[in-house]
Amino acid sequence: MSQPVIELRDLLVSRGDQFVLKVPCMAFHEGRIVSLIGPNGAGKTTLLLSLMRLVKPDSGDILYRDRSILHGRSINQYRRKLSLVFQEPLLFSTSVYRNIASGLNIRGMRRYDIRSIAEEMAELFGITHLWKRRASSLSGGEAQRVNLARALAVRPEILLMDEPFSSLDAPTRESLISDLERIIRSRRITVIFATHDRSEAMRLADEIIIMNKGAVLQTGTPTEITQTPADEFVASFIGTETILTGKVTGSDNGVFSVSVNGMTVNVAGSVEPGMNVTFCIHPENIILSSMSPDTSARNSFRCTVVKTVPLGYFQKVYLDCGFTLMAYVTGRSMDILGIIKGRDLVASFKATSVHVIRKWPNFHPAIRPQN
Repeated sequence: MSQPVIELRDLLVSRGDQFVLKVPCMAFHEGRIVSLIGPNGAGKTTLLLSLMRLVKPDSGDILYRDRSILHGRSINQYRRKLSLVFQEPLLFSTSVYRNIASGLNIRGMRRYDIRSIAEEMAELFGITHLWKRRASSLSGGEAQRVNLARALAVRPEILLMDEPFSSLDAPTRESLISDLERIIRSRRITVIFATHDRSEAMRLADEIIIMNKGAVLQTGTPTEITQTPADEFVASFIGTETILTGKVTGSDNGVFSVSVNGMTVNVAGSVEPGMNVTFCIHPENIILSSMSPDTSARNSFRCTVVKTVPLGYFQKVYLDCGFTLMAYVTGRSMDILGIIKGRDLVASFKATSVHVIRKWPNFHPAIRPQN
């Protein structure tokens, strides 16, 4: 991979005698969209403000293209490479055009060039018809489009965003995310955005950084984070609802057995009998049938439907198998299987679909086939 645009090394930010951000190493590469995701107080905003040099770290270093921005580099020269967008659009009480053009005016560009760039950004974000409107008259979605157009008008190399979509309704948020992604990918802008909404992160990011209490818990692609969460907190935070703990009762030929509430779950890998393990099962890997299916799955349990929850084109089905299991089911399958509360079914899943999320020293996960 190419040289990082921004790199963090042993970064520490504290308040009083407690750290609020501790990052041993982190790198952001050109043209990549990276999401910082975690609950309130995770350190996401502190990290963004540190990158802008609005918060001074206690120790460590931040490098822009392999040069420190904390020692010996002009802060204004560095900040000209970045734009920062907050959750609430902080617009001037003037027209949409003047707001988009404000950063260009500050940089002393020629009037003709300013207008040309402002017109281009207004067209890209679909707000040309708002050109003469005052910012105070805009809806939340319109104001955020103006805010982003202003941020991108100055041609930043790096766009930092702090919860930029959280105050928007779902249709407005989806439309804005689609337009923004198209624009930033066509211009190869490096984007770092903080959110507590995992659906936003999964929808937009190339890479996700899970944070909690100022520390980085896991970094990876959306698929890696979802399929192989590093610990129970990560698994729970990204929405994995089937998280089970049990004792290993046996191990043979690359598969070990775990007792969970008196039921036996087979898992691909090798763990010594007697050890406790925590693992998760992803809902898309659960196969439901009205009788024992003709399948190679090592795990098959009779179960009862506890409840169903609509989830767009799918239904989330909660099952009692002696332990709680959750599955995703299409509307058509719901009708075919007659899935309603109290319905008896059979739930099946492969041993390779189970992910152990506590990495014990003597655990050797099976090699998973590549999709």
